[in-house]
Amino acid sequence: MSFQWPRIHKMEDWVEREMTDAVYDYVFEFYGVDELTELTPEQIEEIEAFRDEVSEYSPIQMGFSNLINMWESETWEEQND
Repeated sequence: MSFQWPRIHKMEDWVEREMTDAVYDYVFEFYGVDELTELTPEQIEEIEAFRDEVSEYSPIQMGFSNLINMWESETWEEQND
């Protein structure tokens, strides 16, 4: 029998959640905010610039991308309500 890892997607999901939670915690603490929508467009630009400097193979890049995408989604919804 060759090596297998059944349901490996569960581990991948866990890694993504951990990275995303860590990024949210750090960003919120760094900028002194409690909500994602409290971040300004300028702060998001700073975060994007930092993310773009991180190796594309770094798992933490997922966390930054998730935060940026969620911010864009939430601010878009606020503007269109």
